Amino acid sequence: MSRRREPVPFAFIAEADRFRSNVAPPPPERPSFREVAGRWLLGLTIVAALVGSLVVGTPALSPDHSVKTQQSQASQGR
Repeated sequence: MSRRREPVPFAFIAEADRFRSNVAPPPPERPSFREVAGRWLLGLTIVAALVGSLVVGTPALSPDHSVKTQQSQASQGR
């Protein structure tokens, strides 16, 4: 492994920590009405999709009583 022979100037790193600019960055642009409306619409779409999947998936998670009644009726008929 080769070592660097030239000295590394660390003074610029310490100097950069102390440096403060007197030029303020420009303020961020305010989002337009269309951008805000688009974000709300996207959020509403995501929430509606989650609620819809919960509504559609809930019956699949509930115990199915109709299978037991059909089996018990078939066994009583024999």
